[in-house]
Amino acid sequence: MKKAMTWLKNIRPLKVLTVFLAGIFLFLTQACGAPGIATQPPQPEKQPGYTQQRYDPTKDYPLSSPAGGMNNFSDVEPRGRLDEKAATDRADALAKNAQKNIDQKGADSPEQYGENYKQGTPFGERVKNLGEDIGSSAEEVRKGVVKGTQRGIENIKGNTQNAAEDVTTNVQRGAEDVGRNARRTADDAGNAVKRAVD
Repeated sequence: MKKAMTWLKNIRPLKVLTVFLAGIFLFLTQACGAPGIATQPPQPEKQPGYTQQRYDPTKDYPLSSPAGGMNNFSDVEPRGRLDEKAATDRADALAKNAQKNIDQKGADSPEQYGENYKQGTPFGERVKNLGEDIGSSAEEVRKGVVKGTQRGIENIKGNTQNAAEDVTTNVQRGAEDVGRNARRTADDAGNAVKRAVD
């Protein structure tokens, strides 16, 4: 009880009055000030020129046009579209060439091909045409092999250069690591000697 009485005697009325007035001031500024903060924000219906549309599940809302493939979108990477177009163009050109060859030769069935063969060009010319076809096919194969070999050689050159650079980099790093480790070992030995002397 004695402690409570001494505590009450130590409380100064000026401090109590200051705390009480600060609390009232805080209460009044929050309750009575800035009425715009406590009001509701404007609703979209009240703004002029704004009509809110509701989602209708019976309607279709396409976000982008389907392109086929998985999930109705294109399975081709966007950067690969040029390659896809080039392949499509090449396929179309080959189909047109095949159709032209069919139209020139004029064989719709094996019987008609046999008739054309019997009535057609002489044997020597057919052999010559066959040789030209084989020659052109062999030339295309040769060109493809040459291109592939050149690409392979370029890849090997690039890989060997990269490997040589990596080896020199690794050797330099290894030498730097060995130097650092030797310095650390020497420093540790020097510190150990100093500790032993002390």
